Parts: sequence; C-alpha cells; structure tokens
Amino acid sequence: MAGRLQAKLGMGCPSHRLWGWHRSPWLPGVRLAHAGAAEQLQREYDAVVIGAGHNGLVARHGLRVFPRDPYSFTPLLEDRSPPRSLLLGRDVAQTQWQIAQFSQKDAQAYPEYEAFMGGLVSALNPLLDAPPVDTAALGQGSLLQRLRALQTLRPLLQAGWALGRQLPRYYEVLTAPISKILDHWFESEPLKATLATDAVIGAMASPHTPGSGYVLLHHVMGELEGQRGAWGYVAGGMGALSQAIARSAAARGAHIFAEKAVCHVLLGRDGQAQGVVLQDGTEVKSKLVLSNASPQITFLELTPQEQLPKDFVQRIRQVDTVSPVTKINVAVDQLPSFLAAPNTHDGRPLPHHQCSIHLNCESTHLLHQAFTEATHGHPSSRPMIELCIPSALDPGLAPEGCHVVSLFTQYTPSVLAGGRSWDEQAKNAYADTVFDCIEAYAPGFKASVIGRDILTPPDMERIFGLPGGNIFHGGMSLDQLYFARPAPSYSGYRSPIPGLYLCGSGAHPGGGVMGAAGRNAARVALEDFRRLR
Repeated sequence: MAGRLQAKLGMGCPSHRLWGWHRSPWLPGVRLAHAGAAEQLQREYDAVVIGAGHNGLVARHGLRVFPRDPYSFTPLLEDRSPPRSLLLGRDVAQTQWQIAQFSQKDAQAYPEYEAFMGGLVSALNPLLDAPPVDTAALGQGSLLQRLRALQTLRPLLQAGWALGRQLPRYYEVLTAPISKILDHWFESEPLKATLATDAVIGAMASPHTPGSGYVLLHHVMGELEGQRGAWGYVAGGMGALSQAIARSAAARGAHIFAEKAVCHVLLGRDGQAQGVVLQDGTEVKSKLVLSNASPQITFLELTPQEQLPKDFVQRIRQVDTVSPVTKINVAVDQLPSFLAAPNTHDGRPLPHHQCSIHLNCESTHLLHQAFTEATHGHPSSRPMIELCIPSALDPGLAPEGCHVVSLFTQYTPSVLAGGRSWDEQAKNAYADTVFDCIEAYAPGFKASVIGRDILTPPDMERIFGLPGGNIFHGGMSLDQLYFARPAPSYSGYRSPIPGLYLCGSGAHPGGGVMGAAGRNAARVALEDFRRLR
C-alpha cells in the first residue's frame, strides 16, 4: 500500500495513541510532529494508521537480526552432578545426541516429528498470507461480488490439497491438547515439556488444554533468513525494528506524528470513516482509516457505538483476552552460570546463553500445575520461565561485562484470589519467587541483579493498551481464529464501518512479529481505495 498511498503512521503505544518516534540520530529524515506539524495535519491523507506497529517488516533501512543457533536450552534440577540439560539447535545430529541423554527412542523419532510438523506448517502457510474466506459474500451480493469471493477459497483449497491423506492426523494436531500429540511421539518428559512451552506461551492454557497444538504451530510457522522455524534477536533491541519501519515509511512519503492521542474515528453523514479526531480536537481527514489498536479499543472506545451492529459489539466484548504473562526485565552485572552448564573463567557467553532458556520445565505436569494455581487466583509457585539474554549476541545492549535479561513468566492471574489487585507488594513477592527459581538453576543470579522492572497483566494493559495484558490482542484458541477473528463475518479486515479496517494482532492470523495481518489488511484497503478513485 505504501507505494500508492500516502500514509500517516503512529507507533504502537498506550491505548489508542498516534504515537511515534522522537527525533533521534537513528531516524534521519523521518518527519515528526514538530515544526510544520499543524499544517501537515490539516491536509487530507489517503490513509491514516492508528497505533501502527510491527505489521510491515522491512529487510532494509538498517534492520539487522542475529540468528540464534542453538535456540533452546532446558537445564534440569536433579540429584546428580552436574545436572543434565537439553540443548536444541539446527544441527540434527547434535540435537539427537542431546535428546539421547533421556531417550534413544526419542532421539530417533525427533527428525520424523520435525518433518511431520514442517509439512503441516507448509500446508497452512498460504492461509496466513491471505484474508479468510468471505463466507458472507459467497451467498449474497452481485454475481461479480460472488465470483470475487470465490477467489478467497483458493488458499483454503491449497491447504487441503497439501494436507492430502495426512489430513486426519493434522486435524488432531490442531484440535487436541499438545500433551496428547507429544505423548504419541515421545516418552522423555524434558523434551515434551520443552516443546510444550511453545503451545502455551502467552496463553492461559495448560498442555492438557484442547487446541493448544495450534498455538505451538503458530510459534514455529515463521522463518528467518530463509530458515523455517528459526529464531533471532533484532540488533539494538525490538525498538530497532520500529525504527527501521519508520525509515521505510518515511522513504515512501509517510508522515509520522509523535504522541498524538486519537479521541475517536471521524465519520461522515453516510457513516463512512473520514479520518480521526485527536485529543486536542484536531480533525485529521483521510479516505481510509486502519487501526493497529486492539479490537476492543478500536470498536469499543474509538468508534461511536450507535454506528455499529449490536451483535458485533457484543462479540467484541466477549473476546477472550485473559493473559497469564508477567514480564520481568532485569539488568545483571554478570551472565547467569547454570549448574548444568557452568560459565568459563573469562565469563564470555556460551552457546546456551543465546537460547530461550526454559526453567521449571522438567515435565508437562509441572506446567499444568503452574496453570492450575493461576486458575484459582494464585501466581504459580513454580512458574514457567522463559529466560532470554539478547546481549549475549548483541553486546551493545548493555555496558561491558553487564547483560540484559528478559523473563517471560507464567502463570499469573489478572486478578488475585479474593479480588485483590496487583500492588507493589504482590508484584515484588512474585518477582522474588521467580528469582528464587532461577537461583536454584544458576546460583549467584540474585546477587548479580542490578535492577528489575515488573509488568503484570494489568500493567501491560495500562502501559501498552493490550486488552487484559494479552500480547495477541485476544486468545489464540480455535474459536478465535480464522473465520472468527475478531468476530464471525468480519474476519477480512473490513469493519462494519465502511473505510475502517483492523490491521493488528486482533485480526487474522493473530499475534507475532510476522507482518501478515498488516500486509493482508493493506491489500484489502488498497483494493477498496482503487474503487474510490
């Protein structure tokens, strides 16, 4: 869309702000809301994007990614010295050797499992890069509209053809608990628990929850530098991705306005979206409006309720946005040294330090136990912890000798037992529990901590505008995917308001730094824009 439309972009932000980037040496040429902004805001744009985020990935404009290989490390707590650990990477033979510590049978089965899951990913990929089938248009409208709607069946037919005779087995993966799928393939608990983390990450779900298999697939669908399922760290941190997007947009004529809060979507007398009204009363006119904010903010806060169908509003209110995630950002003055893989004397990063490090993942039973505690309003006593150290590959993120540690932890309820809220005492008590767990695997970790920042689900909602603190703008359960994301009959990015589109994680295919929702929405919006001209 950028090549044909002049877009007004803002960055992902608290609530519904048109929030951009401040002037900095990393953003040469990006036009921000400083001198001349008032005049720019008075023009009519072809498109306005509310809260634009990571939906237009760019391979140029300074974006660099450090691939991670190996990518997964699971140290164990056990009565042996040293304890064992499981290291997974791209080297098949090395990975099999690691798995063989726990089961020769599993080591032999692992390549076949990878091929099986890879086949399912390849079959489903076409569904990610296209809008869902327009079921409403198939049964109504003019003949031309129906023929156009038939084209949306192509990705679905491609997926079915690719699945072929394996369809019943793949159907089970999509609908069954991931524990059932993994039990079919493997016998060793550390391997099953490590793989299961991708099925429950960011979801208030247990490995025993039906449909958790799809969430695992969602996390292995991407690719990096041509390698499917590969993971990496963005050089300079995730903010560098936003900066690259900013440069890419500005190079194509976009105007980026900083800290411009949107009050509501501006509608014409015909009910068509005509722009946005800012908090200061400024009206910014445009032919189209795309919202990267959540469906709840877009339709329950920014859009006049009387202009939306009542059943649609009810559907949006009923979207499950429960999140189990508490994020803890930590600064340390030395790398964690794990009992299962001690540091060298020089303190330099070892291969496992670049991985997603899984703690309290000795078994799927531990994960289920952590989930069960949270369903009763109690933070997990042995939470599932995914520990990442991006500075192990990107030393510029921290002063020499120091490191940044990102802790993605679950399960934590949004509201504590007895209706208690997350005050500072509760937040610090939970963080202490997390740190005690890490200390058991890596003695000395607590003494290395310089500072920490704790973000519970309510904090994520308040600071970043994530409904319920949910990083996906809504659960990734099967009842909230494809045809039903964000609501049945409105999964094709167009909203009940003509000219207003949803382009963020709350739209198909859901969350993740992939750009699919934004690209698909842009194509749909561009198709409509051409009809306006």
